[in-house]
Amino acid sequence: MSSLPHSISKYLQPKYLVPFVGFTAVSITLFNHYSNTPRYILNESGKTFTDANEWIDLKLIKSENLNHNTKHLSFALKNENDVSGLITASMLMTKFVTPKGSNVIRPYTPVSDIDQKGTIDFVIKRYENGKMSNHIHDLKEGDTLSFKGPIVKWKWEPNQFKSIALIGGGTGITPLYQLLKEITNNPNDKTKVSLFYGNLSPDDILIKDKIDEVVNKHKDQVKAFYFVNDKKGDENYDGEVGFITKEFLQKELSKPSSDLKIFVCGPPGLYKAISGVKVSPTDQGEIDGALKELGYTKENVFKF
Repeated sequence: MSSLPHSISKYLQPKYLVPFVGFTAVSITLFNHYSNTPRYILNESGKTFTDANEWIDLKLIKSENLNHNTKHLSFALKNENDVSGLITASMLMTKFVTPKGSNVIRPYTPVSDIDQKGTIDFVIKRYENGKMSNHIHDLKEGDTLSFKGPIVKWKWEPNQFKSIALIGGGTGITPLYQLLKEITNNPNDKTKVSLFYGNLSPDDILIKDKIDEVVNKHKDQVKAFYFVNDKKGDENYDGEVGFITKEFLQKELSKPSSDLKIFVCGPPGLYKAISGVKVSPTDQGEIDGALKELGYTKENVFKF
């Protein structure tokens, strides 16, 4: 060390090396910490669906019967910490290939919350001649189904309107329920919600337990009215018997204004009677039926 200048060599003595060794240890510790940071980032929730043009196969992990023709199905997302990537209100397209090589493609709206991790849930009714619904009902746990999306139908913003009305029938409840949950899951969203839900019988009312749970938790914000064509001897049913009528809507809805939006989803007969038919995914069609008679216009109504 004698060959080194005194000004440098003195700092190589042991008593001066301690701070530098400490600094080196700290440096290594910091390096290791930040070099491992991606490990934590990877554990944050990703999104399974980010490209509406990409088909993704999801595995069915749970299938249970809700009634004689409807199942609740849970599919695993790509990663256990993923959320679906959907927003309210949006849906996914499903696809399977027939033995003859034809593609069958249908839209479905999940009933799970948009921030649910690891899985996505659907409530799907089997129709006698429904190619997709029959295929889905025949799936066994462990089978896969192709999905793509999200397909955004209506982008909800908190307090977009002072009140909304949700008018649905049958499986048309799913996008309406998505809106209902989005609003009530957000304590800052004060939108008042009225749900009018029609079915053939009490046994056909889908996710009634989930709807009732929301209503019971948010009694000052949410009202739900059930309608059935026939009680079929169900003495526990305490809703309305008959169709959703103009007179009932007039009694429960506020008058047409920019503060109220009405969302409609259901079978063709419901559209015809309540709002007028929807022409295509890009054409809402004219307002007709009960809502037209009550003075509502295209600005007041959205058809899923």
